[in-house]
Amino acid sequence: MSDKAIDPTHAPLYPIREVSRLTGVNSVTLRAWERRYGLIRPQRTPKGHRLYARHDIDRIELILQWLNRGVPVSQVHDLLDQPMSVEIPVPEAGDWPNQREQLILAVEALDLERLDTLYNQALALYPVSICLHELWQPAILQLEERWNGQLGALLQQRLLEGFLRTRIGTRLYHANLASHGPQLLITHLSEESGALWPLLFTLAAIDSGYRVVLLDAPLAPGELGLAVNRLRFSALVLASGRAEPSELIRRQLPRLADQLTVPVCLTGPITRIRASELLDSGVELLSDDPVQSVSRLRPLLSQ
Repeated sequence: MSDKAIDPTHAPLYPIREVSRLTGVNSVTLRAWERRYGLIRPQRTPKGHRLYARHDIDRIELILQWLNRGVPVSQVHDLLDQPMSVEIPVPEAGDWPNQREQLILAVEALDLERLDTLYNQALALYPVSICLHELWQPAILQLEERWNGQLGALLQQRLLEGFLRTRIGTRLYHANLASHGPQLLITHLSEESGALWPLLFTLAAIDSGYRVVLLDAPLAPGELGLAVNRLRFSALVLASGRAEPSELIRRQLPRLADQLTVPVCLTGPITRIRASELLDSGVELLSDDPVQSVSRLRPLLSQ
């Protein structure tokens, strides 16, 4: 595209896909920040394509800094020209605690329409990493605590898993087509683990440029080893929010890690629950946080 030539100063201008790559903010979110909140004002080509100057990219990075401090996107505009040391305003209704509670209530009410609205709204306005850290991870932790022994808990869990599998699966399909990053095999550790933590890690991984194969059901250690070797994955990532059986933790996983030439990694609350038993096992403990897990995975792949 020769649109850069329209800038009379000849300063570099970037199309939206390049700005998304540089900042980690997807194009849908960038458009929402422009249209709904006036946070950025890119130039336009004669055909209407957005072009961003360096100062626009700097402004986007400043927006991310405020969002990471917990400021709602609707309050960022008035803060952009102030130093980062100013006091953060009190969040309005619709802040993260409020959104988490709405999400939990939607799951408990089996309200798929409300779930869809909350999911799309958050990802349209905030980067994936912030949505995971502020909304989905803490909400799922609260739900798992409430599900212990509660009538209808399994139905709520399966409904949420199916919802996320559909939404994240769509993103996964398109992300894999565009990505050239390392390929990961992701699955849950056992039948009892459930699919929620693998799905959250998958969302974080594809947002960071990895290609992902996500299995809907766990495999025996021997089958996992076969899959990794035959399909040449760069790492195996197993996820769980439970303690899991001792035989699996103390014997089967260390044996699998010893047999494979790629990292065998754990993510989800299990990394906290079983940390002391796995420290010298050869199994790589990432984090109970999906975004931190992806961050800790990268140096393992370069070794």
